[in-house]
Amino acid sequence: MSDVRDLLIELGTEELPPKALKKLIQAFETGIKQGLEKAELSFESIRSYAAPRRMAVIVEGLQERQQDKLVERRGPAVTAAFDDEGNPTRAVQGFAKSCGVEVEDLEKMETDKGAWLVFKQQQAGSEAAAVIPGILQQALADLPIPKRMRWSDLPGEFVRPVHWLVLLFGDTVIPMDLLGISSGRDSRGHRFHHPEAIRIQSAQTYAPQLETEGHVVVDMTARREAIRGQVLEIATKLGGEAVLNEDLLDEVTGLVEWPVALSGSYDKRFLELPSEALISSMEEHQKYFAVRDASGDLLPYFITICNIESKDPAQVVAGNERVILPRLSDSAFFWETDKKRPLIERQDQLKRIVFQHKLGSVFDKSARVAKLAAVIAADIGGDAALAERAALLAKCDLVTEMVGEFPDLQGIMGRYYAKLDGEHNDVAEALDEQYLPRFSGDSLPKTKTGQALSLAEKLDTLIGLFGIGQPPTGVKDPFALRRAALGALRVIIENDLDLDVLNLLQQAKQGFDEQLTVDDAEDQVMRYLFDRLRGYAADKGFKADVFEAVLAVKTTRPVDFINRLSAVTEFGQLEQAEALAAGNKRIGNILRKNDAEGESGQLNDSLLTEPAELALAEKLKAVKSAVEPLMNQADYAGVLTILAEMRETVDGFFDEVMVMADDLDVRQNRLVLLNQTRALFLGVADISSLKN
Repeated sequence: MSDVRDLLIELGTEELPPKALKKLIQAFETGIKQGLEKAELSFESIRSYAAPRRMAVIVEGLQERQQDKLVERRGPAVTAAFDDEGNPTRAVQGFAKSCGVEVEDLEKMETDKGAWLVFKQQQAGSEAAAVIPGILQQALADLPIPKRMRWSDLPGEFVRPVHWLVLLFGDTVIPMDLLGISSGRDSRGHRFHHPEAIRIQSAQTYAPQLETEGHVVVDMTARREAIRGQVLEIATKLGGEAVLNEDLLDEVTGLVEWPVALSGSYDKRFLELPSEALISSMEEHQKYFAVRDASGDLLPYFITICNIESKDPAQVVAGNERVILPRLSDSAFFWETDKKRPLIERQDQLKRIVFQHKLGSVFDKSARVAKLAAVIAADIGGDAALAERAALLAKCDLVTEMVGEFPDLQGIMGRYYAKLDGEHNDVAEALDEQYLPRFSGDSLPKTKTGQALSLAEKLDTLIGLFGIGQPPTGVKDPFALRRAALGALRVIIENDLDLDVLNLLQQAKQGFDEQLTVDDAEDQVMRYLFDRLRGYAADKGFKADVFEAVLAVKTTRPVDFINRLSAVTEFGQLEQAEALAAGNKRIGNILRKNDAEGESGQLNDSLLTEPAELALAEKLKAVKSAVEPLMNQADYAGVLTILAEMRETVDGFFDEVMVMADDLDVRQNRLVLLNQTRALFLGVADISSLKN
């Protein structure tokens, strides 16, 4: 084993995109790690660091050189290597020449398929210092940068201009030219607090030196938590709680190297605006954290994160207070302007907004969704008229001034404006709830009107896009169909809505005129939904074989599907489960081989002669009558518990009865008996899919 050293790579740049910094540094670390592994250079650990003007990776305990290894190349078969007189053929001569040796230097290798000539050579491992520059170059080339830039007349492209490169292996600099910069051991500190060079002693002193000498907290996680702690502390001093948006926290972490939190205030009159509008204005434009009291109402304060420790923080606060005033004034203007017109009067403006060029305008979509939402609302015990009204108003806030400035407020502002217009409270709430869930783990619509609207909106989008042959691909999903599908499933399942989705998709399809060109769009959407349901079920702890067992039943009601999953999971714990699964599999195989699956026909009792088949027929009748009321109540666990009692009878049938009797009538009768037995289980799931 060769000796080891620590490796430090730091790339110094102009300020990197703050929203992309986390993704960039993760990809950079992955690229270095994969490069070292591919080069067969072992190491103890790898860790990345990132700040606005730098990306760095430290590899601890990295091998100084690769291990020597035996290189083996297989040449032609011995039979093809020499002619009848034993002279080497051109094939073997060419192979030997490519290896840089004579034919007689090649070795023979015996295999099961014959003898071959091979070239073997002990290859010395390369020095790590010679390999690392190539690994770094490739890692940078593989970074997820959608648009690279050039600067000056320097070679190469990167996301931002590069100013320095630290490439330190142990206490030695690895020489390299990259993007017009030569490597060294000099980093730089904070742009204002310490713009001078900082000579890095080693990988282990890198982060401490930058913090103590350079006023740079280079550890992104530590910097993020420092910001969080400062914001929470100041909010407490202000008598409130900070509104901590995690995405904003990530972005601010990518904006500063030396975080210093300061608080400012704004005029209380702005508190008359919807709190979401104030928060959006502060977060989106100024990167401020809002502050609210214990009851959730906003306080007239904000917290900003500076990238400098000012000698006169009061001046910094005053500057920020001056900047936020026009922003909040704009929001107040938008609010007052929007209130002058009710939402319903904005409907015609939706005709000018294209939803999808083949599927028409947002106005057209609203009309379709209104009809479907009314149907869904009636099915789930809601008010069809309220659902239809909510759907017609649902997108009207898109053309308001406030949403035009802050698109993330769509739905939220609709709720506020609908309440001001005197709309029914459920209608107003539904305008916000239509977008739920917005992300994984988000809350769901609580009102029946909101549930109906949310589902109608999502199902209309799914059937529309699939209907024109534009389902999502592995890389493209511009209409967020994956999110719509999973969201629809969550709304149905977690609100326990007993809805037939296939029926709803067929009704949604009828809402289109001649736009849809895919005949089986509803079937495609169903398959897509159940692909998403597979992942959802796995996250809930259901096993893959249980999912397949229920999928075979082809139920189109998601709630019913989940109930069956639970019942089959419970059944799988019974001691009879394994034998019954095997028995059902055997039945299925017999029926398939004889083209008797789904074989209809009455069982002829007079043809039942063997005691075991008589016992199965008798048991079948008893169990059928016992499970019928349970099936009507969808008590699948109860059904399977009763069916588990059939184990001994089914086992006895296979032990004692020859299904493929010579008498065709007897054989046919036994196949009918097996079909009826299997049909009982298929009423819940295909348990033959269950694994031991």
